[in-house]
Amino acid sequence: MNVKIERLNSSFVKEISQILLEEIKDDDIKFVTITDCDITSDLSFAKVYFTVLDDSKRETTLGALNKASGFIRSELSQRIDIRHTPELKFIFDTSIEYGKKIEDLIEKINDEENE
Repeated sequence: MNVKIERLNSSFVKEISQILLEEIKDDDIKFVTITDCDITSDLSFAKVYFTVLDDSKRETTLGALNKASGFIRSELSQRIDIRHTPELKFIFDTSIEYGKKIEDLIEKINDEENE
């Protein structure tokens, strides 16, 4: 992956987090953490990965983020100096969930060995 895209990914994570914190008034988006961003090499799309504190609000939050994506994109275009701001697609980040599942399995194996 080229350095420019990596730098943009990092900037997008930082700026989208700021926008959600400062600009968005929607209560469904209050406790969202932006975990990663993956911008295509032609800068046309950006997958924005997020996680939420309350797992039961996953779908509601996803809907609210996608509804606000136009606003977030316009804010990004003012904050980050690129010719074309990519289309944003929000995706729930399952890597934390996956890590927790692996951790639980390892703990279970250790418990069984200690018995």
